[in-house]
Amino acid sequence: MGNLQLFAACVAIWGSTWIAITFQLGHVAPEASVFYRFLLAALLLFAYCTLRRLPLRFHAREHAWLALLGLTMFSIGYILVYYAEQHVVSGLVAVGYSASPLLALIGMRVFFGTPMSPPLIAGSVLGMLGIALVYSPEFAALQGNRATAAGAVYTALAVLISTLGAMVAHRNHEAGLPLWQSMAWAMFYGSLIALGVTLGVGETLAFDPSWPYVLSLAYLAVFGSIVAFAGYLTLLRRVGATRAGYIGVMVPIVALVMSSVFEHFRWHAITVAGIGVTVLGNMLILRRK
Repeated sequence: MGNLQLFAACVAIWGSTWIAITFQLGHVAPEASVFYRFLLAALLLFAYCTLRRLPLRFHAREHAWLALLGLTMFSIGYILVYYAEQHVVSGLVAVGYSASPLLALIGMRVFFGTPMSPPLIAGSVLGMLGIALVYSPEFAALQGNRATAAGAVYTALAVLISTLGAMVAHRNHEAGLPLWQSMAWAMFYGSLIALGVTLGVGETLAFDPSWPYVLSLAYLAVFGSIVAFAGYLTLLRRVGATRAGYIGVMVPIVALVMSSVFEHFRWHAITVAGIGVTVLGNMLILRRK
């Protein structure tokens, strides 16, 4: 696939996964749903690697880094996303994730010494301001209800953890770890960690056999996990983190449109203004000279 096709596929898939997650909420604990999702994705990836005869052996040190990637990108971060969507509509959680490219660039500075510039600082401020504007109508409407505040906190924590995951993914790429095998092991480790969290908090491994749950689980495992992450990581290798980061600009807009259709999310003038400010902040940072 060409770069534009990969970009469009990632935006379309990740823009729709936020609404797909809502079908996972209810009878099954969020931790268990994350366990099922990434275990299924990992098993499919292991089967794919076996069919293509791709080597699956790694040294112990490499396994440690893959386990850390699973912890941050395919486990704890997603558990927090599921918790967030129990409190606020899925589109708002996606908008919170629009800050991840900004945080990733800051993380690149902290962990890898990538230079920061005034446009980066200005874009970060604009991005955070835009997110605050998008959330503000929900805070005002609830008048003291803590549900939206809890959703915002869960979203913020999820974004921070996923940003750490992006730093680990960058390190693994620089170390030359192959794409498909790395994804298989990282998602497998992520599923085991989610299983440990499920049992640790006293939840049971219940399963919902209804069609909405099963179909959404399959969509999230195959498209939301395997296809989208493979597309994003491929773009990362082809065009670099800066240009690939534009995915984070467009996904929240798609997610809010779908949220307005399926969850009756109400658009306000300040919502549109907040999206505009967030997009402006992202473009200011991610644009090439």
